[in-house]
Amino acid sequence: MDITIIGIAGGSASGKTTVVKKLQERFTGEIHVLGHDNYYKAHDNMPFSERTLLNYDHPDAFETEYMVRHIQELKEGRSIEHPTYDYTVHNRARETVFMEPRPVIVVEGILVLEDAALRNLMDLRIFVDTDAEERLARRILRDTKERGRSLESVLTQYTTTVKPMHEKFIEPSKKYADLIIPRGGHNKPALKMLECYIEALLARRNEREPEEG
Repeated sequence: MDITIIGIAGGSASGKTTVVKKLQERFTGEIHVLGHDNYYKAHDNMPFSERTLLNYDHPDAFETEYMVRHIQELKEGRSIEHPTYDYTVHNRARETVFMEPRPVIVVEGILVLEDAALRNLMDLRIFVDTDAEERLARRILRDTKERGRSLESVLTQYTTTVKPMHEKFIEPSKKYADLIIPRGGHNKPALKMLECYIEALLARRNEREPEEG
């Protein structure tokens, strides 16, 4: 199976998830999504109070080489069991998720364009670009409603790690993008272009299958 890897990066709460969800809805059963957040390092021996103080926006917070191996296995036609992450306890969860190869694998996360080994596996690199104030507002709503965080903790994390790490690592990775999508999931023309790209990939693959069979 020919597998296309699409990387979608961008700042925290930039709209990456919205873009990914729209692609999943449009190409049900033909796309798998592999989130970089699932590969946050486990800290089972560290108390919760200490885990809350870790810098989760630094490249060292991720077990990226583990993700690279999994993507390589998918490209080779093998299934994987990828880890999952529990944001409410700041730690890797016990559950894993079985994933089979699909024609298109979307790799999503704030830093997926920062790591060269991961970046080099991608056939298309996308950066979702959204204004910092809008990203902060979205992050506050998301983390307080969906992840059980207090407003104070969200703002503290933003000022101490999220904002400086964005400026140091995430924003510079934009230079590696083949396509920059301003405004994330609200940018309908950009989303349509991306959908057309995937449609063409799938059409070419379907044309080849009878010949290979």
